[in-house]
Amino acid sequence: MQLTEVTTSEQVKRFHKIPFDIYKNIPAWIPHIQQDIEKIFNPEKNKLFKQGGKAIRWILTDNGKDIGRVAAFINPRVLNTSDQPTGGMGFFECTDNQDAADILFNACRDWLQQNGVEAMDGPINFGERNEFWGLQIDTFDEPPLYPMNYNPPYYRQLFETYGFQVYFEQYNFWRSLSEPAQPIFYRKYNQIKDDKRFSIETVRGKSIEKMASDFHEVYNGAWGGHEHFRPMALETAQKMFKSMKQAMDPDAIIFIYYEKKPVGFFVCIPELNQIFRHVKGNMNWLGKLIFLWHKFRRTPTRLTGMIFGVVREWHGKGLEAGMIVFGEKVLPNLGYKDFVITWVGDFNPKMIKVAENLGCTKWRTLFTYRYLFDRNKEFKRCPIVGS
Repeated sequence: MQLTEVTTSEQVKRFHKIPFDIYKNIPAWIPHIQQDIEKIFNPEKNKLFKQGGKAIRWILTDNGKDIGRVAAFINPRVLNTSDQPTGGMGFFECTDNQDAADILFNACRDWLQQNGVEAMDGPINFGERNEFWGLQIDTFDEPPLYPMNYNPPYYRQLFETYGFQVYFEQYNFWRSLSEPAQPIFYRKYNQIKDDKRFSIETVRGKSIEKMASDFHEVYNGAWGGHEHFRPMALETAQKMFKSMKQAMDPDAIIFIYYEKKPVGFFVCIPELNQIFRHVKGNMNWLGKLIFLWHKFRRTPTRLTGMIFGVVREWHGKGLEAGMIVFGEKVLPNLGYKDFVITWVGDFNPKMIKVAENLGCTKWRTLFTYRYLFDRNKEFKRCPIVGS
C-alpha cells in the first residue's frame, strides 16, 4: 500500500472520489459538498492558517486503486491553550481493512508528533465543531444531517482497535411537530400570548441587520457570565446571518420580545441534506440550479435547530415553552414534519436537559475520540461544563 500526500488538483479530485466508492451500496449516505471541504484546506478562506494553523492530507492506494484518505491538522487555538497539546485528524474514509486504517492513523500521528503535538482527536474538523465532527455509531439507516459526518458501522472498530478512546459523546435530538407539546407548555404559551408586553414573531420581513442585531443581543445576554464565555461581536452575527441567507426560511426563525426588546430565539434552518442528496456533492453551476429548484419547491420537510437561547434573567419563565408552541402552530403549515437539534456533548448536561425539556428524544450518537501518543499516560475524558 502506498501513501501519497495530496498536493495537486488531480489528487484533490481523487480525495473527493474515494467516498463514492466506499458508500456506493449505502442508500442513506449523502456526500459532503466538495466546495465546503475545500474551503477548510484553503489558506485564503480558513483563518486558522493565518493564525499559525497547519493541515495536510493523504490518499492511500493499493494495487493502483485508492482505498482510503485522511487529513491531519493543528488548530492553534487548541494547541496554545492546553497542557496537553492536541491535534486533530478527520475526513477519514477507508475500506474495511485494519492495516489500511492503521497506515492512515500512523501518518496523522507521525506528522502531528513532528509538530510538537502529544495527542490527536478524531474524526474532527479543522474549524468549528458544528461541522464534520465525530464518528457516527448508530442510526445508520437514516441520512446524515448537513454538514455532519456519516460513516459505515465498521469505522468504530477501526478506530478502537488502533487505540482511540472516547473523549466525549455527541447527541442529536429529535422531535416530531405532529405530537403536541406538554400541557404545561401550552399554559406558558397562553400566559405569554395574553400578556401584551410580549410578542413572538418570525423574522419574515426583517432585514439581515435587524436579525443579526436581535440575535447578538440575546446571545450575549443568554451566555454572558459563563466561564470562558467570549462575547459575540455584532459583526460576527451579521456575517452569520448573511452566510445563512440562501439557506434560511424566515418563517422558521423565531424570536420572543418583551416590550419590543429581544429576550429569546430559536433559530432553525431547513435540513439542507434533503436538497443536497440531489446535488451529488458538487455545488457547481448545475448543483446551484438544482439547489434553487428544490428550495423553491420547499423540498425539505425537516428543520435543523441550530441554536436556542433565552436571556439569563428570563430563565425559568416559560419563554422556551412559548417558542416551542408557537413553532408547533406555524411550522407544520409550511410542510415541516419534525426538527432535529445539532449535536450536544455529554459534557454539557444542562443543554441535554434543555433538549429533553423541549420534548425531544435522543436520535443519533457520535463519538469524538482521543489518542494519546504516550501510551502509558493516563487518559481523561472531556471535563463536564461547570464542574
